[in-house]
Amino acid sequence: MENNDKKNIFTRRSFLKGLGIGTVAVGASTITGCAGGEQHDTQQEPPIGKMTYRTCPTSGDKVSLLGYGMMRLPTKNDHIGERQNGEGEIDQEMVNKQVDYALEHGVNLFDTSPLYCRGNSETSLGIALARHDRKKYFISTKMSNMHEFTREASIQMFENSLKNLQTTYFDYYLWHNIGGSREEDGLDAMGLFNARFVENGIMEFLNQKKKEGVIRNLGFSYHGDVSIFDHALRLHDEGKVKFDFVLIELNYLDWKHAKEINDYNTNAEYLYGELEKRGLMAFVMEPLLGGRLSKLPDKLVAQLKQRDPDHSVASWAFRYAGTPKNVLCVLSGMTYMEHLKDNLCTYSPLRPLTNEEARFLDEHISKQIVDYKTIPCNDCKYCMPCPYGIDIPGILVHYNKCLSADHVVKSKADPAYNDARRAFLIGYDRSVPKLRQADHCIGCGKCISSCPQRINIPKELHRISDFVEAIKQGKDFKEQPS
Repeated sequence: MENNDKKNIFTRRSFLKGLGIGTVAVGASTITGCAGGEQHDTQQEPPIGKMTYRTCPTSGDKVSLLGYGMMRLPTKNDHIGERQNGEGEIDQEMVNKQVDYALEHGVNLFDTSPLYCRGNSETSLGIALARHDRKKYFISTKMSNMHEFTREASIQMFENSLKNLQTTYFDYYLWHNIGGSREEDGLDAMGLFNARFVENGIMEFLNQKKKEGVIRNLGFSYHGDVSIFDHALRLHDEGKVKFDFVLIELNYLDWKHAKEINDYNTNAEYLYGELEKRGLMAFVMEPLLGGRLSKLPDKLVAQLKQRDPDHSVASWAFRYAGTPKNVLCVLSGMTYMEHLKDNLCTYSPLRPLTNEEARFLDEHISKQIVDYKTIPCNDCKYCMPCPYGIDIPGILVHYNKCLSADHVVKSKADPAYNDARRAFLIGYDRSVPKLRQADHCIGCGKCISSCPQRINIPKELHRISDFVEAIKQGKDFKEQPS
């Protein structure tokens, strides 16, 4: 459906001077939404046959705007509301059920990696998809050779992905997580990039696999040093490699505020703009910032619900991510069926953001979120396993959750101190086993180089540990100077 109402639908110029809306394929002119609050207590069944699709210009693929990210899969004996730590046995029956449901409701792209779920995601996805006609879905996976990047190991990773996914070709294949560094090995961002793709001949290897049709569409995913993002695009411009798409972090917080949150990151406005210049389509990751944009402080939830009481808080973020015309697919890690259903409602069909809604998110909601100064952890679990058993993402996620709920109160003079103290400590013990809590961190720093956000994880764990110890004793918490 082409939207011609220039007063309501924002253009590239009006959408924060960078985002735009083009033609989206939808099956109806009205929106079918999911009623109910964030707990989805009254969640409606999403419609069938209403999914929004975008077309990849290089391959002609008609791709569902909602893509299924397989980073966080359901595990056996897992309960709704518990955080996924990726350590449990994958519940294959539930994975099959959710994949079937997604396909039935129009989702046709599934994204994974050799690293996801402790290396088990590709195998689990392969089992689920092999039960369906190969022509009915697109597979996306990655060259995730961040830790072992010899030519032999990288090629073996490629071949293993084909085997695990039970396929003879990849529809979408990515150079995974470019932009990071390995200081412990003396490799800066450019050094690591060259070691992973250039010096070992893997760039030429993947180019050849694309010529052979084993890779139908080639792209890369980016975190970190923006010079590496720019360098990869120069390789594309010079014809040394031809990319068809790029996976970037895009959400209403990262559009203009990524560097305010974490100086290591790059504003999505710039990333998207560089792709748009070249006619490259964007895959979107972290539309919810690891769930942070679905677990907002109560006062922000109230503001969003006041404007749209019938749709979830998460739907605002998904509408934002899906509105730009050069976004081919928005990836979401949908661990639970209710997550899948809610996102299906949002994209069946997409209701693009208006100019006014975009300004509201960018100028009002985002600025308030920045003020909360949460730790920029997206719960990707790349830092795991910790050699000393620390549940790093569990600790950081709990801290952020409590910060957003105003349960991180540092002064006994605050009237909310006792209630906040109790809520934080009870939730902490329930979320993270005592032997895996922050006070067991020895500060080895092995987790830092694995973090796409380059968080100083030991520093944050020690700060949280000091905070916990202070409130256990009923004392004020005074942060140590950096």
